[in-house]
Amino acid sequence: MAEINSKDVMNLRNKTGLPMMACKAALAEAGGDPEKAEEILRKQLKGKMDTRTDRAAGEGRIGIFAKADSSAASIVEVRAESDFTAKNDKFVAMVTKVAAAAADAAAGAVAETPAIKSAVDEVRISTGENCSYARGHKLAGNSATKFGTYVHHDGKTGALVQGEGEISVEVLRQICMHVVAAVPRPQGVSASEIPAAIVEKERKFRIEQAMESGKPKEIAEKMVEGGMRKFFEEIALLEQPFVMDPTKKVKDLVGKGKVVTFLRWQVGETN
Repeated sequence: MAEINSKDVMNLRNKTGLPMMACKAALAEAGGDPEKAEEILRKQLKGKMDTRTDRAAGEGRIGIFAKADSSAASIVEVRAESDFTAKNDKFVAMVTKVAAAAADAAAGAVAETPAIKSAVDEVRISTGENCSYARGHKLAGNSATKFGTYVHHDGKTGALVQGEGEISVEVLRQICMHVVAAVPRPQGVSASEIPAAIVEKERKFRIEQAMESGKPKEIAEKMVEGGMRKFFEEIALLEQPFVMDPTKKVKDLVGKGKVVTFLRWQVGETN
């Protein structure tokens, strides 16, 4: 039987976050080989963790990663069972790693890749919690692209903004902060980009209101159109008053530049 080095036990414990005795037993089974012992622990505890995936993962963190050359950026959500785990340094580092892996995927919605699964599993094993990859999305850039990123201090809400032209990364970051804080929440860059379902729902509501008021048809139609213009100003990003300086609109910050698209994610919401 191989002699188990206490230093190896401690190193394995620090790497996995598991109890000393479990690490010692794994090293003994692996004949003292640390890498093999880690793999033994992973296989053993992964099996146990898989039986606990029915537990709700109501906490978590938003992660954002932008490549240095602005060729791509990604936003991800990884969930955990407790806020304590979601704020753990290992969990935070793992979410950053997952976001970086998502930036290497194809543009659009990012399914769980082997690299993402491996990163999440490491934290699942060390914390004993049902941590899970919830979703991810990649934006592809070009030679004119710049990305702004922002994750709120609690890690639960974040925004990724893609811009082009004469606009700085710092301004894009400020727009990200606006996207996270703005009420009502922006639904499109401009009025023309607001989802048709949202527009139709609002228009139907306003038509019903106008008809109930008993106004003549011509006046009711004008009321609806006027109300819709105000509605677009309220939820189109570029038309919103800038949260850090309400005397300006977001489009005033953009200037000669351009906001291509944005994503605002919050832990626990659905796409």
